[in-house]
Amino acid sequence: MIRYLKYAFLALVALALVLLALANRDPVTLRVLPEDLAVWAGWSFAIELPLFLVIFGGVAIGLLVGFVWEWLREHRHRADAKLHKRDKKKLEREVQTLKGRQNEGKDEVLALLEDGSAAR
Repeated sequence: MIRYLKYAFLALVALALVLLALANRDPVTLRVLPEDLAVWAGWSFAIELPLFLVIFGGVAIGLLVGFVWEWLREHRHRADAKLHKRDKKKLEREVQTLKGRQNEGKDEVLALLEDGSAAR
C-alpha cells in the first residue's frame, strides 16, 4: 500500500513539474553582470534560456549547495565514528588475544563452554 502511495506522490510531483515547465516556456536572458557594470568592465556574458530551465537549475544548484554544506558539516561526526570503529576493532583483537592466553592448554570444548558461561 505504501509503495503505491509513493508512486502516486512521485507521479503528482512529475505532473506538477511538467505543468510548470509548460507554463514557463518563454525565453529569459541571464546575464553575468548588470548592463551598466558590463559596459564599465568591457565584458559581458548573456545567455537566453526558457524560464523553467532557470527555475529548475536554481533548485538543482540549491540542492547541490545544501548537500555539500551538510557533508562538510558532518565531517567531524564521520571522523569520530571512524576513530571509534578503529578502537572497537583494536579492543576486540585484544579480547581475543586475552581469551587465547586464558584458555591456553585447555581442551577446546571446555574453553568454549567457559567462554559461553562467562558471557551470561
